[in-house]
Amino acid sequence: MTETAVLTAEIRRLRDARRAVLLAHNYQRPEVQDAADFTGDSLELARRAATTDAEVIVFCGVTFMAETAKILSPERTVLLPRMDASCPMAEMTDLAGLRKLKAEHPGAVVAAYVNSTAEVKAESDVCVTSANAVRIVQRLEGDTVIFLPDRNLASWVARFTDKKIIPWPGFCYVHEQFTAADAVEAKRLHPDAVLMVHPECRADVADLADEVLSTSGMLKFAAESGSRRFIVGTEQGILHRLKKENPGKEFLSLGPVRTCLTMKKTRLEDVRDSLKHMRHEITLPVPLMNRARTALERMLSYA
Repeated sequence: MTETAVLTAEIRRLRDARRAVLLAHNYQRPEVQDAADFTGDSLELARRAATTDAEVIVFCGVTFMAETAKILSPERTVLLPRMDASCPMAEMTDLAGLRKLKAEHPGAVVAAYVNSTAEVKAESDVCVTSANAVRIVQRLEGDTVIFLPDRNLASWVARFTDKKIIPWPGFCYVHEQFTAADAVEAKRLHPDAVLMVHPECRADVADLADEVLSTSGMLKFAAESGSRRFIVGTEQGILHRLKKENPGKEFLSLGPVRTCLTMKKTRLEDVRDSLKHMRHEITLPVPLMNRARTALERMLSYA
């Protein structure tokens, strides 16, 4: 057996012994995705875990994702294999700055992208995902919305709603690297390909795309599309799943391959050790979880 196969077998043995469920985000290493029980986007995974009878949730992703799983399953043990796997964009929002912005716009509704810390969710009125942000924001009461932490997703939402959007100046450093020049060149080289990009990309990149989709949206679109070739403008980890689920179709990265370094920190050894030693448990104050859960539940009610 290969080293990967040995580690995967050990992880699954420990999973069964711990009555655990393994979750892996679409941007994780291929071998981590393959070892997981479920692969998907952050909220999809957290909600799916809440429907299982697992006593332990191992979230192979970044900190805010494990926090969201804990918020939705407070009675369960949630483990994050690498505690240094944080999301730079989520950390771009500071509570003092958010409270100041709320004071400057007292009538505004605060919409927090799920790619945010538990503290920010708790300070917000509603959460959104990249898939439902336009729909949720349009349904909010009030004309002004403070949208955080991603300025690019905020820009995308502003195109399709009649709300006044006040964006927080955060961004995903991975999606920020995609350029309009990348898109123009990719379409020149592959005129038959469908260009699909994530709404965390910059506006000039979105302008050139055929489809602007969340990761779950990309997976669904690729599976249902009659096209055979796709150019993908998001973190490279999703290419593994796209190719795995769509044999016979071709998936190319938009420009140079872009990688989230913190997403790639989690290795199979980390997953094994997390299960073996029950490392590293996510704990949050109950009042904080309750307030953050309200924002998540409000999103689900609007959706």
